[in-house]
Amino acid sequence: MSTGFLSRLQKGAVLCDGAMGTLLYAKGIFINRCYDELNLSAPDLIRGIHQDYLKAGADVIETNTFGANSFRLSKHGCVDKLVEINRQGARLAREATKNFDALVAGAVGPLGVRIEPLGKIALAEARDAFRQQIVALNQEGVDLLILETFGYLEELHQAILAARDVNPELPVVAQVTIDEDGNCLDGSSPEHYGPQLEAWGAEVVGCNCSVGPVAMLDALERVRAVTTRPLSAQPNAGIPRSVEGRNIYLCSPEYMANFMEPFVNVGVRLIGGCCGTTPEHIHTMKLFLKVGSARASSYKLAKTTETKPVEPPPLSERSALGRKVANGEFVTMVEIVPPRGIDARRELDGAKFLKSVGVDAINIPDSPRASARLSNQALCLLVKQEVGIEPVLHYTCRDRNVLGIQSDLLGASAVGIRNLICITGDPPKMGDYPDATAVFDVDSIGLVNIVRNLNRGLDIGGNPTGSSTAFVIAVGANPGSPNIDEEIRRFEYKVEAGAELAVTQPVFDIRLLEDFLRRIEHCHVPVVAGIWPLTSTRNAEFMKNELRVSIPDEIFARMAKATTADAARAEGVAIARDMLAAVKDMVQGAQISAPFGRYSCAVDVLEALGTSKRAAV
Repeated sequence: MSTGFLSRLQKGAVLCDGAMGTLLYAKGIFINRCYDELNLSAPDLIRGIHQDYLKAGADVIETNTFGANSFRLSKHGCVDKLVEINRQGARLAREATKNFDALVAGAVGPLGVRIEPLGKIALAEARDAFRQQIVALNQEGVDLLILETFGYLEELHQAILAARDVNPELPVVAQVTIDEDGNCLDGSSPEHYGPQLEAWGAEVVGCNCSVGPVAMLDALERVRAVTTRPLSAQPNAGIPRSVEGRNIYLCSPEYMANFMEPFVNVGVRLIGGCCGTTPEHIHTMKLFLKVGSARASSYKLAKTTETKPVEPPPLSERSALGRKVANGEFVTMVEIVPPRGIDARRELDGAKFLKSVGVDAINIPDSPRASARLSNQALCLLVKQEVGIEPVLHYTCRDRNVLGIQSDLLGASAVGIRNLICITGDPPKMGDYPDATAVFDVDSIGLVNIVRNLNRGLDIGGNPTGSSTAFVIAVGANPGSPNIDEEIRRFEYKVEAGAELAVTQPVFDIRLLEDFLRRIEHCHVPVVAGIWPLTSTRNAEFMKNELRVSIPDEIFARMAKATTADAARAEGVAIARDMLAAVKDMVQGAQISAPFGRYSCAVDVLEALGTSKRAAV
């Protein structure tokens, strides 16, 4: 049976399946479970996923044995079941192919431990561990082995040697996992690992996991130049982004399918998907493989004549806010929260007042704290049309899938909304309706990518939208995050995706803001500082403990001295004025909150800038 795989490759591209772990997680299997052990405890579940991929059109399915080696299984107390887990994994895959003309690939992943010279596990010990797993897979007659997601070449070398020890005739697909530059975790470049894997005897060499199709195609084009072996590609459905402990993948099935022809043209003969890919992705990819050269020609024509991105207008031409930011001027924004009902007269009156004292823009959040309120897009439109001051639309990923996001944003552009703050959004469990469900197709980073594409006249799949939007793209930032390294990393991702302005959470600790600004200096993105007039000690406790805003003890001490509600509000304004005066030379603007709709408090704070906006009217 093993010759069947190599014979198929000679006839053309062969389609592999997609992710196993993604589907198991989607079906409610917690990530702390041993997914490989499910071969024994939930065989129908595993067999069903195999069948879903086969029905979608997969020619090759991988066994659910990626982590079924002694080192990984020992972490779950399952090492004594190693042989049976692997053999059962191969049996389940074979049973699933009963009514399909498909092959079974034994999946083998890295050991999950460092081997020499970087770790204490000897090369021979690693080779023995791989051999133990491969023996069990070979006993059940798998048609090939896919050694996948290896970041270190020497470990992959030991896996290849083990495969040859067990069955020299069993075809081996050797796949590395790469970064955006095409390099392995050990720094090996495509020009190095391509010929090295060929020299070690792998029948097919390629890449899987970690990156989406763009970066993988770039890497395989470089591999193609240095090896004659057939290539394999199993990209993720985009770069994973973590939202509430869940990995979010951006690439749609259509987007993934668009890369079929470029992969085939570069010499890829085994194509599939890794994390985030589903039977829907595989089905769409299969359709593209079936349509033949006529479709390929029309695709190539469409890509060259219809999907050329347009250059968006300069930042200074997109909105009045964008013009001030581009010119390096200090900008002022005040937040107005949408009402809980349909009567927005109070909010519109507030916007008129703020315009009269010279505020530049009105910042309108999107269902803050996951509460049900008037659509902030509707309030933005009312503010723009009835007041004539620029609105800044908070746009969250919580409630919309990628289709809804694009439709909303095209609509916002059509009615003249030009300023966006792209945020992930509070999960529903934080709000008034904890049983409400969230979507989170993407997080704020993916959202920025979508907006940047729309600004270039393209949708998420690279298809032309007919005309481009002209959004000023702002993002949120939290200088007081408990995990500031992660906050910086995500901020860098946002800038890479296309962020042009940052608006911080409320600032009460100047030292944290100074450190944050220093660490993002290389990003060259203007920053607007969030300023919040506290209303009471309880308000300060709420912000610190529930909104995770860093508030120093001295701020609590100042608020605690107030003996009446009026005195507390006055002290909150005084603190906010002190904050604004301290940061105004560090940042390019200020966003002032107006707690409980007290817009005059926001203007009192803005007077700390040194110019009386009231007097200017």
